[in-house]
Amino acid sequence: MARPIPGPHKLTPEILVRAYAAGVFPMSEARDDPTIFWVDPELRGVIPLDGLHISKSLRKVLRKDTFEVTANRAFSDVIAACAAPRPGEVGEPKGTWINDEIIRAFCEMHDLGLAHSIECWQDGKLVGGLYGIALKGAFMGESMFSRCANASKVALVHLVARLRIGGYTLLDTQFITDHLESMGAIEIDEQDYQERLEQALKVDAQFPSNFGDGVFSGDKLSLEIDALLAQSLTQTS
Repeated sequence: MARPIPGPHKLTPEILVRAYAAGVFPMSEARDDPTIFWVDPELRGVIPLDGLHISKSLRKVLRKDTFEVTANRAFSDVIAACAAPRPGEVGEPKGTWINDEIIRAFCEMHDLGLAHSIECWQDGKLVGGLYGIALKGAFMGESMFSRCANASKVALVHLVARLRIGGYTLLDTQFITDHLESMGAIEIDEQDYQERLEQALKVDAQFPSNFGDGVFSGDKLSLEIDALLAQSLTQTS
């Protein structure tokens, strides 16, 4: 069960960094509710970076390159789409906890290089994606959305591949849903999470937005996705 703690109406990068480093995160009751509160879950969802589950059908989608996948190309569009109501979408609530203040603050964090997005495109249109906060070796996933089948799942696979390449050790999903559990998310207690977070904050990871820039070679991403696919086959065999 989450323990809500009243928070400030204005979020600053300094406040957000301190909060996430302590293991708490901001939410609102509704899209049009200006109130901010902090959440400190007693049970936390995480996806082990060596434990991603990729279904047979999703493997086919990834092999076919159904989507063009990018990182940090359209952060503000991704968070806006995540904030929009998505009734009936599998793995997501019908409402939304992302208000204008959270959108503003996270866009500022993105401008500072502390928040990142993964985008899925079809025919030049944004059809899915996710975003989150990166601190040292920890990535805190905030929300995801899909406008067509498998888009958010593909975005998650690409996120895990990038985190592995960049040297991250912790992928925090905050809560666990059937959608995330089907892809390998597990639930851990607060003490376990704090220990993992403490270790991750000692790691100097780097989020690989672009490839072929002299830091990350252009073929690393495809090789890492191939490794994830092979790993998933081993898990299901």
